Amino acid sequence: MQAIQHILAASDAQVSIGDLAESLSPYIGTQAVARGGVWLAGRRVIDPDVRGVAGATLTLRLPPGGVYAELELGAGDIAYEDAWLIALHKGMGWYVGATPWDVVGNALAALGRYLEARDGVAPPLHLAHQLDRDTTGILLFSTSPLANGPLTAAFASGQVSKTYRCLVVGSPLDTGEVRSGHGRAAGGRWRVYPHEEVGRELPSGGGRVKEAHTGYAVERWLDGAALVRCVPHTGRTHQIRLHMAHLGHPLLGDARYGGPTAYAGRELPGHLLHAAELRLRHPVTGTTLDLVSPYPALFAEISALSLSIDKVSGARFQRDSS
Repeated sequence: MQAIQHILAASDAQVSIGDLAESLSPYIGTQAVARGGVWLAGRRVIDPDVRGVAGATLTLRLPPGGVYAELELGAGDIAYEDAWLIALHKGMGWYVGATPWDVVGNALAALGRYLEARDGVAPPLHLAHQLDRDTTGILLFSTSPLANGPLTAAFASGQVSKTYRCLVVGSPLDTGEVRSGHGRAAGGRWRVYPHEEVGRELPSGGGRVKEAHTGYAVERWLDGAALVRCVPHTGRTHQIRLHMAHLGHPLLGDARYGGPTAYAGRELPGHLLHAAELRLRHPVTGTTLDLVSPYPALFAEISALSLSIDKVSGARFQRDSS
C-alpha cells in the first residue's frame, strides 16, 4: 500500500477534504476520495465536503501497484440464499471487505450493489467469517440481524465445520495433523511458534501466542505436488498456508510462504487454497446447512492433470464436531 501524507496548515482548514486531496494529486487524489481512501487524523473520511483542522494529518491511502480492484457480481456467484443468509462462490483476487484504500472493490460492497439492483434494496449485510484475498470458495454473510449473534457465536466457538482443499509442493505424509503456536513475527507477519509457547506474551504489543491446529490428508498425487484436504480445528490467520509451509510443503502460488509462482507451465496468480465446504447449524431455523463450492477453473485444471494418481488407501480423518 502506498500513501501520501499532508499536515494541514491553518489555511487548509477553509478547504474541503475533497479539494485538498485533489490538490495533493489531481488524478490520484480524486480516485482516493471516490474509493474511500482518504483518512483525516486516523479516521476514514467518506464525505468529501468535510473540513479538517490545522495540524491534523491528511492521508491518501492508495492501492498496491496503483490499481484498484473492480468487482461486480452476478447470479452465478450466489452459492446459497434464504431469508437470513447468503453465500458466495468467492473468486481469486477478491478482497472480502473494505481495505484502507478502498471501500468499493470488495465482496461485501459488490454483494450489496448486486442485491440492491436485483431487489431494489440491499439488506444489512454482515460478514460471518474471513477468507484471504486469493483463497477461493464459500464465503458466508448474514442478511438479517436475527442471524448475526448466533452466527458469530457459532464461528467463535468452533461449531462451524470447514473443509479446504489445497495444492502443495512435494509429497506430504498420507495423513497427519499440525499443532503449533501462532502469532506475529518481529516484522509484523504471521508465523508458526512451537506449541509449548502457546500463551507466551509477544513483545511490542503483539498479543499472545495462540494455538493453531490443522488436520490434513492427501487426496491425490501430482508430479512433484499433491492435492490435500485440510480441516482447520482453529481459525487463525493464514493457518493452513503456514502449517503446510511449516511441514515443508507450501501451497502452489503462495510466494509469501515459499511456494512457487508457476507449476506445469502455468503461471499462478495467487495461492491455490479453496474453501470447499462449510457445515453449520442454521442460526435461525436450526437445520443443518452443507454449503459446497466447486473448484475454480485453474484449481480444477491442475488438480486433474493426467500425471496424477488417485490414492487407493482411503485415508480419512474425522471432522472436528466441537
